[in-house]
Amino acid sequence: MRGIPSLITDIRKKVFTEVARMAYSGEGYAAAEELPYIIVPGDQPLHRESVFLERAIASERVRLAMGLNLRPIQTRHLMTEGMDHAAIAEQYYEPPLINIIPYACHACPTNQYRVTENCQNCLAASCQKVCPRGAISFVNGKSYIDQDKCIKCGKCASACPYNAIIHMERPCQAACGMDAIGSDEHGRAMINQTKCVSCGQCLVSCPFGAIADKGQIYQLIQSILKGDQVIAIVAPAYVGQFGKYATPAKFVAAMKTLGFYRSVEVAVGADMCTIEEAKDFLEKVPAEQPFMATSCCPAWHSMVHKLFPAQSKNISMTLTPMVFTARLMKKKYPGCKVAFVGPCAAKKLEAIRADIRSDVDFVLTFEELQGMFEAKEIDFETIEPCEILNEGTAAGRGFAVSGGVAQAVTDLIHQTNPELEVKTARAEGLRECRKLMTLAKVGKYNGYLLEGMACPGGCVAGAGTLLPVDLAAKVVDKYQKEANQVSPLESPYRDAGHNLD
Repeated sequence: MRGIPSLITDIRKKVFTEVARMAYSGEGYAAAEELPYIIVPGDQPLHRESVFLERAIASERVRLAMGLNLRPIQTRHLMTEGMDHAAIAEQYYEPPLINIIPYACHACPTNQYRVTENCQNCLAASCQKVCPRGAISFVNGKSYIDQDKCIKCGKCASACPYNAIIHMERPCQAACGMDAIGSDEHGRAMINQTKCVSCGQCLVSCPFGAIADKGQIYQLIQSILKGDQVIAIVAPAYVGQFGKYATPAKFVAAMKTLGFYRSVEVAVGADMCTIEEAKDFLEKVPAEQPFMATSCCPAWHSMVHKLFPAQSKNISMTLTPMVFTARLMKKKYPGCKVAFVGPCAAKKLEAIRADIRSDVDFVLTFEELQGMFEAKEIDFETIEPCEILNEGTAAGRGFAVSGGVAQAVTDLIHQTNPELEVKTARAEGLRECRKLMTLAKVGKYNGYLLEGMACPGGCVAGAGTLLPVDLAAKVVDKYQKEANQVSPLESPYRDAGHNLD
């Protein structure tokens, strides 16, 4: 579904656009009551059974986009309830970050084998013969699976010569590498928040758009309007996300139009992170710890703490590129506000940690930023270019794709210690990350540098991205080659990292 325009992506963009437009108007949040009618105009539903249901869902989307909690549906609550506390520049959203709007959920079947119309009622009846529980019989000339008897072994599907039996999984559940999604009493999806690490893969996998994350669009714009110096620190995956005309120079110009004081590459922080993680690895592996895991992906970091607590001490204590860059900006521009702009929903969770809140004031995904561009009617084809972002190195920009962090660290170690062999292993997607850590736990990766990325493909596959993953990776590769410097040791901030811890 990623990178494929759909009614879901249209609705999400419209929600972000209208919330941003309301914020830029400076007239307050009272107009939020009108937004569901703008998002779902007319008297006919677009895709559900009722226009009233569509507007109810749009209302919750608006609330989530403004960082508010979902309203209970059993009692009457105004749509603007709680906005007086939330709609201020200093307000952070509260967990849970990822939310399922119950009445938007389709209650998809979970883990079932079903017989399709392709069944030919064949004499071999292979599906019946191989079923270990006798769950398959002929009904009205077709094979029929008794779900109460079925043990989901899949032998019937493998045996069918017509591929007439399919395996159905709830898409959000299949995408969740933490097994955090179950069902409520009505069969609708629900998130076990104690397991969830806010990677957002369920969000981008739901074909009904029932899952959404909280945002800070309104609060960020309030900060801009009240005169704060808001600095956008931009993850390297941004390149190409806003269309072919959105060159880095035009992107900077567009950000100025939105009201940002300046824009900075998070690749700068990635370079500092590379230097510090290389130093950590050389000092600690194997002298102090059996292996070292990279620290950059917050969902991976959270997964290790939840499922492998005894191994969490082997994660590098180095700050993430976001935090390094944010602290650098706070030091250079005292009193400024910092907005991280990136592909990742989990960065929102990282930013509200007690030890990070003073560093990162706002987090925007690319999808939310696109809503701001739409609200200000920015046309990348005609906007005049500005200065380009050129302080990050090729290594730092490479953090955006799976394998990029480990590659940057090992390249730097080889640069300073050419005789040293560095063994690495990596995983992308939380299910694979769990396998990686399971092997590391029993000593299979002693002496290794391990990289984990929650999103398959790396940051370019984050829940807040707009491009197909393969295309985004190619664009980032080109962006890497355009960097003025290759190694983090060439960065003007090469020595800044240890002063920002």
